[in-house]
Amino acid sequence: METQTPDSDSSVPPPHVLIFPFPIQGHMNCMLYLSEMLVYSGFHITLLLTDHNLSLLRNNNNNSHPSSLPNIPRLRVLSISDCLPADHPRNLDGWVELLDSLKTNAYPLYKSLLLDLCKMDDVGADGFPAVTCVIADGILPFMIDASEEVGVPAIAFRTASASSLWIYYCIPQLIQSGEVPFRDGEDWDEPINSIPGMESFLRRRDLPSPCRLAKNPEDKVLQLLTTCTAHSERTRGLILNTLETLESISLEQIRAHMPTTYAIGPLHEMVRAYRSQNNVCAHDKSVSLWHQDCTCMTWLDQQPHRSVIYVSYGSVAVMTRESLIEFWIALVNSGEHFLWVVRSDLLRGEEWTNIWDSLSLEVRKGTEERGCIVSWVPQVEVLAHPAVGCFLTHSGWNSTLESIVGGVPMLCWPFAVDQQINSRLVGEVWRIGLDMKDVCDETTIEKMVRAAMNGETASEIRKNAHDLAKMVKNSVVEGGSTFENFQRLIEHIKSLCKRNVE
Repeated sequence: METQTPDSDSSVPPPHVLIFPFPIQGHMNCMLYLSEMLVYSGFHITLLLTDHNLSLLRNNNNNSHPSSLPNIPRLRVLSISDCLPADHPRNLDGWVELLDSLKTNAYPLYKSLLLDLCKMDDVGADGFPAVTCVIADGILPFMIDASEEVGVPAIAFRTASASSLWIYYCIPQLIQSGEVPFRDGEDWDEPINSIPGMESFLRRRDLPSPCRLAKNPEDKVLQLLTTCTAHSERTRGLILNTLETLESISLEQIRAHMPTTYAIGPLHEMVRAYRSQNNVCAHDKSVSLWHQDCTCMTWLDQQPHRSVIYVSYGSVAVMTRESLIEFWIALVNSGEHFLWVVRSDLLRGEEWTNIWDSLSLEVRKGTEERGCIVSWVPQVEVLAHPAVGCFLTHSGWNSTLESIVGGVPMLCWPFAVDQQINSRLVGEVWRIGLDMKDVCDETTIEKMVRAAMNGETASEIRKNAHDLAKMVKNSVVEGGSTFENFQRLIEHIKSLCKRNVE
C-alpha cells in the first residue's frame, strides 16, 4: 500500500473524517489504528475522545497539549465531556451509566461540535478542512443519527467480533424460540439452535453475557444491544475489526442484512505491516489509559523460550478477592513463570496489594521466584516476545486478535459481553487454546495452565496458533482479503465525502 495524497483538484477539499469511539480502552485502541491507516490514505482525521480520557492520556504522556496525542501528521485529537463525575468507575460495572450519559447529556455537546466543524470553509487555520464523514462506534447510534441530521454521512464501527454481532442481531429469534432468557435448572451445555451458522458449536454458556444474565425479554442491556445492532442496517456502511477467513460464517450472515460491511482486521497488524513496508516510524505517544510498566520486558528477556504464561483480564473487568486468590495460588502451584497484569482497580472495593499478607509463605515465595506482577503492559510487544508460551486472557476481541497475530495459544477465562463467544471460537472452532469459562477454582486453573503450557495438548494448540498467525498476517498485505477490503472502504468513504461537498 502506497501513501495516498488528497485530490489534487484544489476545488475538492480533502476527505476529513471524524472518528468517535466509545470511551473505553479497547474501543479507542482499534479506532486509533483505523485513524492511522486513513491518514496514510491521504485523509485528515479528527479523533474525538472524552475530556476524562484525554486527561488520562496527557498524564501518561507527560504532555498537556492535546493535539500531540498521538503524534501522527493530519491527525488531531479533540474532546467533549462524558458528563459523569470525575470519580465515576468507568469500568465494566459502570459502562451502561456511561452510555446513558453520552446519550442524554453529551449528545448536544457532540452535535454542537460537529456543526462547528462542518461550517469551516475549505481549510481552516490549523490545516484541517470541514468534516465530510463520521465513523462512530456502533454502540453510539444516537451519535450516528446526529451526524446524519446535520448532513454528514456516517459509518458504524463495531469493535467486537463479527460472531458476537451476529448473535446480537439474532436476539429477537433467541427470545422467540424461548432459548433466552434462561430458565432455572436448564443445562448450560445445551446447544443453541436459533443462530444460523453456529448450530454445530454454540451452547447456552457461549452466548454473550447479556443473554445469559437477562431475567426477562425486556432486560435493558439485552434491548440496548438489539437496538444498536439493528441500527447498523441503516448506516452508510459497517466496519468490523476482523477478517474474512477468521469469521467467514458470521460475515456471510451479517452481509445478508448489511451488505456494505468491511472486514478490515486485524487493524493493529495492518498498521504494523504498513509501517514496516513504508519505513514509517511508529508514533511516540501512548494511547493507553494506564501507565505501561515496561520493566516487564526486561524481566521477559531473562526467561527461557516459551516458559512464561502471560495473564491479563483487560482494561475494564473487575473481579472478587476470592477469585484473585484462586488464580494466584494456581499460578504459583503450576510451577510456571508468570507475567501478571493486575490493575489498581481490578478488585471491587480494595487494593489487590492488601491480599499479600493473607497468602501462605509458599505462595509468596513462589511469586517472588517465578512471578512478575505489574499494573499494565505494552501487550502487543509482550505477546511478540519469545519467552511467552501462553496467554491467560479474558477473551476481549482486541486481546484475542493480538494473541492470534502473535501466534500465542490462549487459556480463556471470559468475563462479559462478547468474551463468552470469543472463548468458544478459540477453543472449539479455531482450536488455538483452551476454554475455561464458568470455573474459578485453584485446582482446575492449575490443571488448565499445565495443559496449555506443556504436553500433547499444548503442542497441538501451539501448532494451530502458528498456522493461523501466518494466515492472518498474509491477509493484511497486498492481495490479502483485509488489504482489498480496506481499499474498497477508502473508495466508499471518498464517494461519501465527495457527494457531501457537492
